[in-house]
Amino acid sequence: MIRSFTFVAGAVLAAGLAACAATGTAEAPPVDESLSAANAHPVATKLVGYLKSGDLDGVALLGPPPAPDSLTGKADRARYEQTRSLEGSARWKQAIADNDLWGGGALKQYACKLGVSIDEKQTPTALRVLERVELDVRTVGKPAKDAFNRTRPLIGDDKPVCIPREDWLKTNASYPSGHSMTGWAWALILAELAPQKADAMMSVGKEIGESRVICGVHYASDVEAGRILASAMVARIHADPQFQADMQKARAEIAKAGAAPTGCAA
Repeated sequence: MIRSFTFVAGAVLAAGLAACAATGTAEAPPVDESLSAANAHPVATKLVGYLKSGDLDGVALLGPPPAPDSLTGKADRARYEQTRSLEGSARWKQAIADNDLWGGGALKQYACKLGVSIDEKQTPTALRVLERVELDVRTVGKPAKDAFNRTRPLIGDDKPVCIPREDWLKTNASYPSGHSMTGWAWALILAELAPQKADAMMSVGKEIGESRVICGVHYASDVEAGRILASAMVARIHADPQFQADMQKARAEIAKAGAAPTGCAA
């Protein structure tokens, strides 16, 4: 699975998320190390996702990843080999930023394209929705990862990748990509909250997934599977009354937000 941005101040966000913590007795989602590595969350959270285990069967929906000797499997491997040549390029540096979902990469990009700071001061409900959905990615995606247990493309070689080669990469499966799931789910939700910005939101979501391939931590088919599962997950979440209420409030927040994010590229 891709990740300081100035408009989310650590102290303010920590206080805000604690105040907005979801109630109830839902169990915490299973840990996905590809998301819980350094900077995966802005702060420790008491929030829970909208879904519970078993609400969506990702294993049945996706089916197994391509076999290594299939045409798709060979294309996956060829893409990994080809993208190693991007080390040091501007796109490589973007993939490094996208690895941090909450920091200088993913969420910042959405806010810049949206023209609205996604933060505890202006858009606290929207921020909470995105964090709860990222937790749903863990609940929905991890069972499929564990069932198929696909080895990540970088395992077994010493070629350049855009994040440190840590031990969790050896045991955390590649299919589907959790970062791709999160990026695509956020794009769908933000496109719904601000339809006039839908093209830009979906473009950011697409690039976050592509960054996982460029980074060398996922195959292209892992990213595609992440998008498929994210689409199904977001559709399923819409049946939750609390999600619907949160979206209505978040839409109003974004519509009246005044301050644009700072530090965006021209």
